[in-house]
Amino acid sequence: MNQNKLFRLTRVRLALYYALVMGLILSLSAFGFYRAVFHAHVVALDSEIESVAGTLHDSLELKLQQPGRLEPIAHQLFPNIDNCTIGASCIQQPLDSKRHFLGIVTKSSYYVRFFDTSGKLIATAGSYPQGLPTVFNQKTWQFIKDSKGKEYHQITVNLHTQSHQDWGYMQVGRSLEEFNGYLDSVKLTLVLGLPIAMAMIAVASWWLAGLAMQPIYQSYRQIQQFTADAAHELRTPLAATGATVESALLSPQLAPEETRDILQTIHRQNQRLTTLVADLLMLVRLDKQPIKQRDICCINDIVCDLIEEFEAMASAAEITLTSVITVHQPLNIIGNTDQLYRLISNLIVNAIQYTPRGGEVTVFLNKSDNYAVIKVQDTGIGIPQHELSHIFDRFYRVASDRSRTTGGSGLGLAIVNAIVTAHRGKLNVESQLGKGSTFTVQLPLDITAFKNKSSISLFKRLYYSLRKPK
Repeated sequence: MNQNKLFRLTRVRLALYYALVMGLILSLSAFGFYRAVFHAHVVALDSEIESVAGTLHDSLELKLQQPGRLEPIAHQLFPNIDNCTIGASCIQQPLDSKRHFLGIVTKSSYYVRFFDTSGKLIATAGSYPQGLPTVFNQKTWQFIKDSKGKEYHQITVNLHTQSHQDWGYMQVGRSLEEFNGYLDSVKLTLVLGLPIAMAMIAVASWWLAGLAMQPIYQSYRQIQQFTADAAHELRTPLAATGATVESALLSPQLAPEETRDILQTIHRQNQRLTTLVADLLMLVRLDKQPIKQRDICCINDIVCDLIEEFEAMASAAEITLTSVITVHQPLNIIGNTDQLYRLISNLIVNAIQYTPRGGEVTVFLNKSDNYAVIKVQDTGIGIPQHELSHIFDRFYRVASDRSRTTGGSGLGLAIVNAIVTAHRGKLNVESQLGKGSTFTVQLPLDITAFKNKSSISLFKRLYYSLRKPK
């Protein structure tokens, strides 16, 4: 229960870290997106205003004759122009929506103001807003507000007469109401979308945290199962040894034959414990570090030796043990000889133990590409298909009752898999329930040996060809 609580707490923390990091990234991305949109629209707006002001400037400047005086031609260019007099406000003229100055400005968001060289407002045109400051500011670009708080963006350009005298200034401005409305909609979208995105991130973070915790939880469960299985395997011989010793202590007097039987039982259980501990230590060493001692191992010799060694065991079990070696050249492997003996012997012993009387166990040895291929085939009880993916797990038994009768600890195939992995080989199993199993091991050959043999053979052919009389 405590472990489950710890895993849940770890998952919550991991999901929270995911959500915080992703939320920060999303917030920065949203801010960057808003700034990019704002900058792009400001640049487009400035370009539009500058284009309108330039066109008006070029069309009007050629018609100005006296400084500070608008010529009658300006009334044709600006049909709704308003004249401003000293001490009086500008006379507002109704704007004809069907007419526009120079055919450039068709929207009601633009206005034009004219100032003389002293900075006095002379006239206005376009959709001139009420309450706009009339104090002249010579800055080229300005953001200003009217009395209602509406924002405008304007540009100031110099005007000259036909004789190149300073005439005054022209300001072309545009209302930012449409621009601000668009930015407000972007802000609203981001403000409303961010919490929704954060909620989705929180759900995704919880899911990702669960995926990240799965291998850890699975490893923890495997460690728990391994500990339980190891304790169970160790307890059995210890319990048998303890019961034997206790029985001997309770007997007032033991005959020499009984004493010998007790010692043999203790020795047998001690051997079982020693074998189990040795197997566990081998698995730990194979997991922790690569093979330290590597020799040139001839698989042909190892297979022949093991066939001869287990022939008596197979005969006692009334099983036929044979070998089929289809290669006539030595198959050398760089590896650990003791481990390779253990690899093949575990497969042969496993096949003999799970093959009924009258069955056959055959060991095949051949070569495929740069691999030595060892197959151990039996006509035994077979393995169910749904258990094939678990047979290489430590302490796993396909059938516990049969494993118990054979005395196996469930580590034989785990050791086989570890040795094959340590030698950079491949392991495969095919089985049919009731028909037998075939374990196939592929181990990489020592290619340098074949290259050296090929080089020597080529040298010999060249040498004899040169010695032939012409």
